[in-house]
Amino acid sequence: MQQRAILEIEDSGQSRIKAAEFLLSSSAARDPEAQAAVLATQFVTQNRGILRNFGTSADVAYNGRSVDIILKASTQVGALPLVSPLSGKPDYGLIIKPRFQWSGIGLMLGKMGWKISPSLVRLPLLPQSDRKIPPWVLSSAILARIAELLSSMERRFEFTEASCRAPVGTVLWSQYAMHKMPAARFLDIPCRFPDLKDDKELLAAINYTLRKQLVSLEGQRQTGGVVLQLIDLCQHLIAKCQGVVPRWPSKTVVESWYKGPFRAEVFKAGVQAMEWTVDERGLAGTGTLQGLPWIMSMEAFFEAWIETVVAQLSKRIGGTMRAARKRETIAPLNWYPPYSGSQRYLAPDIVLERENETIVFDAKYKSHWEDISWEKWGDINEEVREQHRIDLLQVLAYSTLSDAKKNTCCLVYPCRSNTIESLRRRGRTMHRAYVGIGSRQVKLLLLAVPMNSSFEDTLATLVEELRSAK
Repeated sequence: MQQRAILEIEDSGQSRIKAAEFLLSSSAARDPEAQAAVLATQFVTQNRGILRNFGTSADVAYNGRSVDIILKASTQVGALPLVSPLSGKPDYGLIIKPRFQWSGIGLMLGKMGWKISPSLVRLPLLPQSDRKIPPWVLSSAILARIAELLSSMERRFEFTEASCRAPVGTVLWSQYAMHKMPAARFLDIPCRFPDLKDDKELLAAINYTLRKQLVSLEGQRQTGGVVLQLIDLCQHLIAKCQGVVPRWPSKTVVESWYKGPFRAEVFKAGVQAMEWTVDERGLAGTGTLQGLPWIMSMEAFFEAWIETVVAQLSKRIGGTMRAARKRETIAPLNWYPPYSGSQRYLAPDIVLERENETIVFDAKYKSHWEDISWEKWGDINEEVREQHRIDLLQVLAYSTLSDAKKNTCCLVYPCRSNTIESLRRRGRTMHRAYVGIGSRQVKLLLLAVPMNSSFEDTLATLVEELRSAK
């Protein structure tokens, strides 16, 4: 038997792992299943907390022949270390991959303007980098941190010497008398004064980090458009460091940045990203080095994707868009007395407001559309039907937040590329219904959106539907 350091599972999926194969070496005990049962229980107990933080559950099961570890993932994707029950150290790792292809998701990330990207997590490193996760995934997270650091980078006063037309700070009279006055340059006054400058040492380290990332990305050009977009972003950030020579930051310098007073979280996150890049952890071509833990919510990803679609829709039909991602759609729930009640507010994912019309979009990262489209409602699993009912009630509740004459609620589900093509041929990418709420009538739309970078057909269908008089 051979140990596997890295486990793999798709988001919203389930994986069954043979405990003996995973936890025991070739020199196992005479009764490997008994020992595997003990180790599997310890493994699940030790890692339950970190798995919960990544939305994954773990259980031990026995089928009469072997002991299995059952992992069930949610809609979080990422990479996390797992503690070994034998050594008590993070000797194992778990990779949670999107159930949709990385190539399509990468292009979508670029098209949505990197509204969301993988987040690096402060956890022990994985035992090794995983080559099945594209290296640009970590590069995108690092570049996002560097971009935020550059946008909010601290500036400080430094003494500068320059010639001015009027005295500023301290006038260097000896230079003025010896060089300016003999040349009749009376209004060219040499001065020494404090000037607000960017931190050149930090900029030099950022420049070094970005160029190192650029080399890594250049070696991945064959991956496709997402890497080209990241290369453009990297070059754009490098342009912000013009005039500063790239310089490798020493460990002493990095530690001084961490210890500096009043450092914002974005500053520390940016420094950490530079440190990881300098150490070449998890980058392309370094598969033998330890890998960085990271996480990304596919629910947040899909909401950001629908936000991108609606932004394009607003350009076609007009209107003002508000997004929950920016906390622009929050509607407080006022309980009485104030300390009672449960949920404190409603927050539709996206709201598009036009004259006398409000359109609400609620994005659900679930496979319900494919279930509904291929099976009769009565044949669908009861759990799926109940979840779909809850989704419908939620989006209809959002319709009460507007007093516009026309209200449309769109419940949006993702779809695979091959499924969306079949649905288009059958004219089933959208379903509509009408609900009477008091004196108002609310239009309800169920919409399938492909999980790839092309949404022109979906956009055209929406434009036609929303412009219709019905």
